[in-house]
Amino acid sequence: MIGRTVLSVGAALLLVGCAQETRKPDSRELDTLLRAAVEDRQVPAVVAMLATTDEVTYQQAVGVPMDAIFAIASMTKPVTSVAVMQLVEAGKVQLDEPVDTYLPDLRAVQVLENGVRRPSKARPTVRHLLSHTSGFAYEFLNREVADHVRSGNVVSVFTGTDEFLRAPLVAEPGARWEYGISTDWLGKLVETVTGQSLDTYFRSNIFEPLGMTETFFNVPGDKEDRVAPQYARQPDGSLAPMPRAPLKPVTFYSGGGGLYSTAADYLRFTRALLAGGQLDGHRILRPETVAMMAENQIGKMTLPPITTQNPQFVSVNTVLPGGPDAFGLGFALNRMPLASGRGALAMSWTGVFNTFFWVDRERDVCAVLLVQMLPFGDPGPTKLVEDFDRAVYQAYR
Repeated sequence: MIGRTVLSVGAALLLVGCAQETRKPDSRELDTLLRAAVEDRQVPAVVAMLATTDEVTYQQAVGVPMDAIFAIASMTKPVTSVAVMQLVEAGKVQLDEPVDTYLPDLRAVQVLENGVRRPSKARPTVRHLLSHTSGFAYEFLNREVADHVRSGNVVSVFTGTDEFLRAPLVAEPGARWEYGISTDWLGKLVETVTGQSLDTYFRSNIFEPLGMTETFFNVPGDKEDRVAPQYARQPDGSLAPMPRAPLKPVTFYSGGGGLYSTAADYLRFTRALLAGGQLDGHRILRPETVAMMAENQIGKMTLPPITTQNPQFVSVNTVLPGGPDAFGLGFALNRMPLASGRGALAMSWTGVFNTFFWVDRERDVCAVLLVQMLPFGDPGPTKLVEDFDRAVYQAYR
């Protein structure tokens, strides 16, 4: 088994709940794992970091600088979800209130059924959006929405504008778990309730308090040369760099997938969640709010197998690393402990360019692993994150 690093007795006690001082794990086998993944072309490059509540315990970069800036895509969603929960704490938003209370554009939302729109029988709530049970979908995952886009009835999510938000539901609110544009609507909710752009709100209420100085919707010009190149898997199994278009200033701040960040910055976000909503004396959420976000919100529903309408973007037969089978408020969850050692109800999510994180409050460890390649679900990065997961917990044993 990969990773036979042994921690101090104090660190082992910490993992079962005793407040002893931790010691950084021996990094040699984790380093070997990452280097082998790059050398074997599982991934083009990778940055990985680990932390406990008290300190950063591991960091390594292979193929890119440690401070490389990554397009984290859907890892934006947990940040948006935290922003919404801040508004819930402040009494400005109610979880079970219909979203159209705050966003009148959703009052006329319809359901797409057999290619025809019909009125929705229920009104999606804020909780529905946070738990992806609203009925909204993504065109690159859902055939009905893909057909609707191809027929010109709705604008594609890839246009860079917010016109795709006019897309209909594909299921009644609360009927099933469906991954889609729910969190982009949550971004609009934050902007409407606060009167601020999502960029401004994030910076003032999340990034600055947590010391996240290198997380952006618009990467500053003097930092663009640090943006990690993106690669695509070729039919022969090789990795080829994707054309690098100039970064254009965005005018639509996508709460579902617009951010760039570094491993170190995003680790600060995960450490705050690990510590119950605060880092270095700066609190962004109450402990009870973080605990609520890590509770299953979808009942007996489960996360269905991922389908794809665009195999170059999302692989056929994609499996989410860790096999999450539940969903909280903004985070995927695993109902039971994993064979790797990850504790039950660990909070996790990913980004389409194969970026990953998890927050394991039971075992007091959080991890960030960033790659930049397509398609999502490619066997290379999927195997790497699963091997890294096992190696981390072997080290912490």
